Amino acid sequence: MWNDASNSARGFRPRGESRPVGHGSSFRQFTWAVRVYHEDCDGAGVVYHAGYLRFLERARTEWLRALGFPQSALAARHRIAFVVRALAIDYLRPARYDDTLVVGVALEALKGGSILLAQEVARDGATLASARVKIACVNTGSFRPVRIPGVVSAAIDRCGV
Repeated sequence: MWNDASNSARGFRPRGESRPVGHGSSFRQFTWAVRVYHEDCDGAGVVYHAGYLRFLERARTEWLRALGFPQSALAARHRIAFVVRALAIDYLRPARYDDTLVVGVALEALKGGSILLAQEVARDGATLASARVKIACVNTGSFRPVRIPGVVSAAIDRCGV
């Protein structure tokens, strides 16, 4: 599934500076702040494991938007969408109701039709969850794999590996 010996997300450390969007992010480590709401939690006020997947998705979506490619524009102009092909996640510490979290996105590899990303969810500098996510580029009509359009690939490539 991955191109290395380990399928584990454990050990992910952000590359580059970790700054919020709008404060000079280098895109080596794109970050997006999220607040934990009741809907994200179980009865004890702890984020349910699937909630982290939503946080990761939001950060990936905002990463693409910051690169100049909102999901709606990718579909309309290029007839593509990015879908999760594989995901490995390690849950390290709990997030709780009303926490402010920072979700990071770092590019690990860019191939013709897929992107491998390292992501993490942190609170006050402490990593709560780390993940490796492989997203595939698909045609919006057939949902068959396609190459990432050159203009999109070039913008992603500029954010550095």
